[in-house]
Amino acid sequence: MSETLTLPAPIITEKQGRFSRWWHGRSRFARQTISLIVILLLLAFAWEGLKFIGGDPWRPANNPFGIEHNPPFRFKIASDLNLPHLWKIFEAFGRESRRNGPPLIQVLAGAAVFTFREAFLGFAIGGLLGFSLGAIFAHSRVLERGFMPYVVASQTVPILAIAPMVIIWLKAGWLSVAIIAAYLTFFPVTINTLRGLRSVEGTAVELMHSYAASTWTMMWKLRFPAALPLIFTALKISATASVVGAIIGELPSGIRDGLGGAILNFNSYYISGPERLWATILITAFVGIFFYLLVSLVEYLILRNRRRPE
Repeated sequence: MSETLTLPAPIITEKQGRFSRWWHGRSRFARQTISLIVILLLLAFAWEGLKFIGGDPWRPANNPFGIEHNPPFRFKIASDLNLPHLWKIFEAFGRESRRNGPPLIQVLAGAAVFTFREAFLGFAIGGLLGFSLGAIFAHSRVLERGFMPYVVASQTVPILAIAPMVIIWLKAGWLSVAIIAAYLTFFPVTINTLRGLRSVEGTAVELMHSYAASTWTMMWKLRFPAALPLIFTALKISATASVVGAIIGELPSGIRDGLGGAILNFNSYYISGPERLWATILITAFVGIFFYLLVSLVEYLILRNRRRPE
């Protein structure tokens, strides 16, 4: 008679148990926010750690700690030209964006608002288009088989090849940039909407049929609520993609009021001031993160009373 091998239970200390209870007691949105902050802090630590090991020599006058340090290695990627110190980048926000010009933070704040409005418009257009296509495909397999290959094929065309054509067709302006942002937005919403609307259990559908529910009633009372988690997952992906699409759309359009124009401008003066371009990149990342957290907050407010798997 064979004996059953019993593995010992993992040992969980009281401190670990308190942390686990505290962590799982937070809302999903709070956990995402805390995780994001921790990741950013780890990236900052890795950034400065790399420069401490293989960057350019530290001089007392060039760092806020007033220390002198000669790194044991020399990595080209960690030089002050390729990878400026984080404090240099944050100092650049308070300096003039150009000679006798406004502070850099003021210029980038205005550019961020401008790009965010374009991205939000593209996000709205792409989200509505994606949801409409997903709903149509969910109710008609003939249309799905006929048009889904073209929807998938549209994402294989590089956005850099499409952007100039859209700019020429619609002229340079808000609408053309928003259409480019929508191009990157609609696909994940379409796929997740289709999957979510078809994720309803067959017994629930049969129950609705037994009550003589119409297709419209089943859509909004049963299928749409069941698809919301997947739709919000797609919207969070699309939020960051819309910012990227807006910036790409600004480059060939000649628009200089947004972050795309700022990137082109400061890239031209990278040798003399790499901190300004890196500061622009940080603001661009902040806009994408802010948009992502905004969608996550809406998701939390709408789905907070729904039990979800952890």
